[in-house]
Amino acid sequence: MSVPEITPYDKKIYREYLADFLPEFIIDVHTHIWKENFVKSLEARGCVTWTNRVARECVFEDLAAVYTQVFPGKTVKPIIMGNPAADLNETNAYAAECAKKSGLPALFCTSYNTPETKIRQALASGGFAGIKPYLSNSPEYIPPDEIRIFDFLPREHLKIADELQKAVMLHIPRPGRLKDPVNTTQLMEIDTCYPNAKIIIAHIGRAYTEEDIGAAFEILRGSKNLLFDFSANTSDKAMIECIKAVGTKRVMFGSDMPITKMRMYRISENGLYKNVVPRGLYGDVSGDKNMKESDETDITFFIYEELKAFRRAAEHLQLTKSGLADIFCGNAAKLFGINI
Repeated sequence: MSVPEITPYDKKIYREYLADFLPEFIIDVHTHIWKENFVKSLEARGCVTWTNRVARECVFEDLAAVYTQVFPGKTVKPIIMGNPAADLNETNAYAAECAKKSGLPALFCTSYNTPETKIRQALASGGFAGIKPYLSNSPEYIPPDEIRIFDFLPREHLKIADELQKAVMLHIPRPGRLKDPVNTTQLMEIDTCYPNAKIIIAHIGRAYTEEDIGAAFEILRGSKNLLFDFSANTSDKAMIECIKAVGTKRVMFGSDMPITKMRMYRISENGLYKNVVPRGLYGDVSGDKNMKESDETDITFFIYEELKAFRRAAEHLQLTKSGLADIFCGNAAKLFGINI
């Protein structure tokens, strides 16, 4: 992965919107590291493909370098995961190696049929702090739009996470995203049946537009244990509704690096999110429903757009410094046992 060049416009955005807003110490709960040769196919069942245009790989050293570039003056510690769409043996081995060298927590990428003994070994003695299931790692006979959470995160795996009190980074499936009643029903079942598992619902349940939220938080506000990260999300509305529903103790910052080093901003057209990108920067995107090109010269990083949205949400909710510190650092530090 190339380290992005910082433009005067990037510096302006950081200086005016983020430098004084962000705390000195940040924990990023959602990052991926992998090498290009780990990925056998660029298409993962049921998943978008535009992310492949941003980074074909992200080695640990590049991740550290990106933080230095985009968060000057801040100390950032990541929770690392491999690429769940890559060869799981290779990507998990690399994550374990980097975690051991850096002393950082890592999550173990799983498939629906990963043996329980293998997961237990990874969590109990292999140095992993939790698991990372993924919707593409479900039985191939299930149509992509019909994949359910338990199809790639079976109850047997949840029982282990619950018993060992480990994290589960959950990217929910289905075209309806967070508002899908199958998703909300299964999330509430998980919350009730596996109260000691640390379930992190990634990307606020992929609620990237206001239409993706629906009545989800009317249901999920009744949960007791579910956690959320707002990685790769620029919807301040989703952030506001999430925090109103579960409070600042159950929300965490995540970046989804390296994807959020992308130059873009996000718009919604008829309930569909579109990433507006500089013309030609990411090749021919004419066939991608989630991409739109622009001739604008000043387009900054995805991660800055995410954090600008969160600042709008924080100001709307009048979050305290204590609440912000929890979201950017304290909650993740407690969850993963990180000394700050």
